[in-house]
Amino acid sequence: MTIRSVARLLYAQPVDMGGIPIRQPLPTQQVQQIDPFLLLHHANIKAPTHIEPHDAGIGPHPHRGFSPVTFIFQGGVHHRDSRGNDSVIYAGGAQWMNAGMGIIHSERPPHNIHEIGGRQEIIQLWINTPAQHKMDVPAYFPLRADEAPALPTDDTRVTGKVFSGEVLGVKGPIPSQAVVNAATLEVKAGGKLAIPVPPSHNALLYLLDGEISVEGFGLVEGLHIAHFKNDGEGLAFEAKKDTRILFLSGEPLNEPVVSYGPFVMNSQTQIMEAMRDYQMGKMGVLIEG
Repeated sequence: MTIRSVARLLYAQPVDMGGIPIRQPLPTQQVQQIDPFLLLHHANIKAPTHIEPHDAGIGPHPHRGFSPVTFIFQGGVHHRDSRGNDSVIYAGGAQWMNAGMGIIHSERPPHNIHEIGGRQEIIQLWINTPAQHKMDVPAYFPLRADEAPALPTDDTRVTGKVFSGEVLGVKGPIPSQAVVNAATLEVKAGGKLAIPVPPSHNALLYLLDGEISVEGFGLVEGLHIAHFKNDGEGLAFEAKKDTRILFLSGEPLNEPVVSYGPFVMNSQTQIMEAMRDYQMGKMGVLIEG
């Protein structure tokens, strides 16, 4: 397998998102998107003790035209939406939503967040939706940690779970409208892994922490995206310190992207239509019980 080289490293800059401190390695001033991946937020926060979990976190808000996906590493997330979905997913799982024509959802800490440590560590990823599916009926796919297929590895220092697409021959159960492969990895120091990547896919690794040495490049530290060139059949690395990683690859859509807040479409006219439809209540109503 020929190994891809690293195109660039993207640092996860601290950002204030409505009073919630997060890290944002994508987008940056350097890179607007790694098609079809539009945005990556990494939050590691302590749930407030002066607010009930029901009222903490992110309240009802709309989305249209892409898939907001949440990978949970510590704690849990309580998802509710205007389609009637209501579920809590804990550490090791994911919540994958195809927003389609429009949906309103909230993301709160679970009621027992303080009993399970009081900390939420999550990654939220925005995956663009192909133009032909942007107005599909919305769909929500929760996946618990014990439902995510494990990666087969010969190295006992490497574990992983596949959520969507196919990684090392293992298929993830979540359907994605864009063609993507998504897996979370935990690698102890000294662990090694090589992952084949389809030639046409853009590929990246995001390190939540630790350090790895990428073959053909060198050291990558935690809180960085390693974005790979499309010049090989896969990527390979060795952990220098214990690390947790989100691996992503995706077929680029090569379509115009026009975004405004929680809406991602292909033209300014479609953005205006999304704003109008939201204001008219066409994306539904979420009343949290």
